[in-house]
Amino acid sequence: MKGFCFIASLLLLLPAASFSKPTDFVPSRATHYTTPDGKGTPSGACGYGESGKDMNYAKVTGVSNLWYGGTGCGACYQVKCTMYPYCKKEGVTVAVTDYGQGDRTDFVMNKAAFAQMARPGASGRLISYGTVDVTYRRVPCRYASPNVRIKIHENSRYPDYLSLVLLNVNGVNDVKAIEVKGYQGGWVRMRNAYGAVTTCPSSS
Repeated sequence: MKGFCFIASLLLLLPAASFSKPTDFVPSRATHYTTPDGKGTPSGACGYGESGKDMNYAKVTGVSNLWYGGTGCGACYQVKCTMYPYCKKEGVTVAVTDYGQGDRTDFVMNKAAFAQMARPGASGRLISYGTVDVTYRRVPCRYASPNVRIKIHENSRYPDYLSLVLLNVNGVNDVKAIEVKGYQGGWVRMRNAYGAVTTCPSSS
């Protein structure tokens, strides 16, 4: 078999991204994970694995209608609960790391993020409700490093199969395509496998 991409290849993010601006708030509902650690599943549908639990300073969410076939992975949303007097005005900013459905919800947050929608001293009461009414809007992701982090996916089998996951994409950019430089010198467009996971196609 020939034409495989090498792990040491140069990565290029194509400019085929959608640049959306923060919009008006949209009404919805949110709930939280019920796993023992309150952080959701490490085998999330975006393919981030254990890294997904710590993205966006450990404030993450699964989404349903905002999943967009997996291209919604990594997007950030400002979410505010509307239960007076328990909710703080600014709400919380969460990053999408998984697909999740609840009781007519758009967001299934980890407990840390869900609790941060509350005013000081009211997080326990908010969590006890389980599902709350919210409003949300798309906002830029803000990470300490301006550079995109790249993770070699666990399914990679060097040198005959390369699978990558993009982490911590700043701004409001949706990465639509990735190209890598193959060992023969040409650029090869990677294929979306699922969620945020891309793979390098091979040729015989």
